[in-house]
Amino acid sequence: MTEQPATRVSELVAATRDALTVRRVFGEPYEREGVTVIPAAVVRGVVGGGGGADDRGQHGEGGGFGLVARPAGAYVIQDGAVRWRPAFDLNRTIGLTAAVAAVWLLTASRRGAGRGARSR
Repeated sequence: MTEQPATRVSELVAATRDALTVRRVFGEPYEREGVTVIPAAVVRGVVGGGGGADDRGQHGEGGGFGLVARPAGAYVIQDGAVRWRPAFDLNRTIGLTAAVAAVWLLTASRRGAGRGARSR
């Protein structure tokens, strides 16, 4: 006999919980020349699942799990002082620049079209 869908879904949730631990957010600290660095990341995860049966008594179930992580920065410890050093994400910067440029182009073209219509 097969497992009940609720059991499989709870196993999936447990696996997600295990994957989303503090060890995924903070990397192993390392030290060099009296400076300790603790890398950090932004981690997001989702889990979903379900099951059911049709009128003929056939059962089905399914589930999914997603995990996304990106560098956030690092804590730098030197001479007893802790500083946060954010990570530079080139892809995010390019995406933001492209979005701002697209909005600017759309607004500029609308302003230009409005001026042309008024001058006639």
